[in-house]
Amino acid sequence: MFVKARLFASFGLFVASASAAFAGDGQHFWSGNWYLSVGAAGFSAPKFEGGKHNRLQWQPLVSVGRQGPGPRFSSRNDNPSFALIESDAFRVGIVGKFVRSRDSSDGKELKGLKKVKWGVEAGGFVEAYPTDWLRARVEVRQGIRAHSGLVADAAVDAFTDITPELRLSGGPRMTLATNDYFNTYYGVNAREAAASGLSQYNPGGGIKSVGVGGALTWKATENWTTSTFVEYTRLTGPAADSSLVRERGDRNQLLIGMSASYKFNFTAN
Repeated sequence: MFVKARLFASFGLFVASASAAFAGDGQHFWSGNWYLSVGAAGFSAPKFEGGKHNRLQWQPLVSVGRQGPGPRFSSRNDNPSFALIESDAFRVGIVGKFVRSRDSSDGKELKGLKKVKWGVEAGGFVEAYPTDWLRARVEVRQGIRAHSGLVADAAVDAFTDITPELRLSGGPRMTLATNDYFNTYYGVNAREAAASGLSQYNPGGGIKSVGVGGALTWKATENWTTSTFVEYTRLTGPAADSSLVRERGDRNQLLIGMSASYKFNFTAN
């Protein structure tokens, strides 16, 4: 379900934006040279947001776009997106994210809390390059089905090429959200408090987390790319104050992993 839904969301974003961007020039929007990149990431991360115990997980990596120089930098934290306006200094476009479901099978700490359905988040992104070695990116996404809140991710990454094939990158991150998001993942109503033993908690909106991340990316061949990465996140505000985190979880969240992807080039008429 996770893989199919993520691919569906990415494909939907691609079709909608590509139609608008290329249909007006007299050609089919799909005409031209394209690439399809597929791969996977394996990592150790908390069982659920705010949890104290890690487990091994995996995530599919799929992206599609037109061949060309592309953006100067990309991060595994970037959600599937498509640029509608693009220049050397900035990019603006649409973005989407698949949101996994959450229930007591993800951890005994969640027993007694309502199940969170899978869903998507859709919105826009802006990224800018103030220098040739620094990128700032902001995503703002509206929750659909899983939650009804608004989520904003901000990240700044410095990057440098140690060799033509090896790139080191990293920088700070921050996430904000509205109370509808926090109610879904961190709130505990009276019924849930009675069923779970957690203290009742009704959160507002605010800063969810701050952190820092880094990656070492190796372009093994023209088509193969591998990466190792680490992300440290500290929950703050409404997330850190949640009884789920205070009584059964941990404010400190650590993710460590590696990924590999292969790029296929093709032409569509």
